[in-house]
Amino acid sequence: MTAPATTDTEPDDVVATPDEGGRAPARRYGLAALAIMVVVGLLLGYAGGLLTPRLVRPGDSSVEAGFARDMTTHHAQAVEMSLIAYRSATLPEVRQIAVDIATGQQGEIGAMQTWLREWGLSPTGSNPPMSWMSDGATVKDGLMPGMATPQQMTSLRDAKGIEVDRQFLKLMYDHHLGGIHMIDAALGETDNAEVVRVAQTMKNTQQIELNNLRQLQAQAKG
Repeated sequence: MTAPATTDTEPDDVVATPDEGGRAPARRYGLAALAIMVVVGLLLGYAGGLLTPRLVRPGDSSVEAGFARDMTTHHAQAVEMSLIAYRSATLPEVRQIAVDIATGQQGEIGAMQTWLREWGLSPTGSNPPMSWMSDGATVKDGLMPGMATPQQMTSLRDAKGIEVDRQFLKLMYDHHLGGIHMIDAALGETDNAEVVRVAQTMKNTQQIELNNLRQLQAQAKG
């Protein structure tokens, strides 16, 4: 019995033979080109895998880097004020919120400094403070919005009794307002998921604390 004839072929298994029409050379060129494309594509894939993390890392002048650096400075003063209040305030509720702010913002400083380290950036950078903000927020006498002046910090350190509570509550209220302004600027301009997550947590916490600070201000008035 003769096996049935078939016209099916496996193109990739056919050994090409040159003919007068030049089809075989053209086919060999096509396979070679495809092989090269595959190899190049593979290499590009590897290169892309290596480069992508660097490409998505915020740069030295980015909103993310500016926010991390400036908010670290902003938070550092809040921690200092809170430690003063914890040590010297008279109302237990004021000392408690001081503890909450100091521990919470110190933790956030750690997170922001970790970002900068992971991005291969310095903690300080070369750009002026607040230059990452597009709304024109300015630094006055070296202080970002909401930060206490050196004279106010001295007054808080020297205060006694209920005056510590009152000064701390006023300064921290203004401090949080300035901080939320910075957070809103970052949230409006970054799509970095981790920065958005932490910044949103900061905003939620500070909004709650603003309400508590306002209530404590009324209590401290006596």
